[in-house]
Amino acid sequence: MFNKILIGRFMPGDSWIHRLDARTKLIISILFIFVIFLATSVPAYLVAIAFTLFVIWLTGLGFGVFLRGVRPLLFLMFFTTLLQVFFVTTGDVLWQWGLIKITTDGLINGVAIFVRFMLIIMFSTVLTLTTQPLEIADAMEAIMNPLKKIGVPVAELALMISIALRFVPTLLDEAETIMNAQRARGVLFNEGKMINRIKAFVPLLIPLFINAIKRAIELGDAMEARGYRGGDHRTKYRVLTWHKQDTQAVVGFVVFVVVLVVTAVLH
Repeated sequence: MFNKILIGRFMPGDSWIHRLDARTKLIISILFIFVIFLATSVPAYLVAIAFTLFVIWLTGLGFGVFLRGVRPLLFLMFFTTLLQVFFVTTGDVLWQWGLIKITTDGLINGVAIFVRFMLIIMFSTVLTLTTQPLEIADAMEAIMNPLKKIGVPVAELALMISIALRFVPTLLDEAETIMNAQRARGVLFNEGKMINRIKAFVPLLIPLFINAIKRAIELGDAMEARGYRGGDHRTKYRVLTWHKQDTQAVVGFVVFVVVLVVTAVLH
């Protein structure tokens, strides 16, 4: 289950998206999260969906890869959708049972939240699948570089984020290994009532935290033994370079935003 989550995993490739500068992909991914909330109509959402599918196609990884990556998060997405459906009380009432009722506004908001959730996850996955964690960290450091003037430890923050992204897949793989070991001992994770399923996951936390702390200590000792020095004293092996295709990507994203806004206004 955990090994199907794609967040934090990098898949090597030579696609147009892979060759983009990490700063370009990071900035566009962040802006996309805000821009997607400008979609307020069905045509606007169709524009956003078409743009996301086009970007996924440019990665050359196939749509199935992204769908499999979203599947483990479907429960969270459906749960968030149901909260909107049952707790938005404005609009025409379609069904009611006691204090619980489903309205037209609730359904519309629920579907909108689900689509936004899906698009944000898939677009963010494009960033992590096509960009190495170190490149993402370098991009974050470059973007946050002006904050150095007010004393923000930009290099240290970028290092922390890089390590976190790097070890997310590792922790997920370890969780899957622990689950398989406990399944071999008769623990059932997908059977019984919901409360029993939740309790079954509790024994995963202790060995997972122990392994994470042990790995963090080993990583710190390794960095210290190799004389790691962060900040301005550290040189870059991979230098970020802005190319013509990065300008094309920014222009393409601006065109998408304009089309999205115009579509939302006209409808």
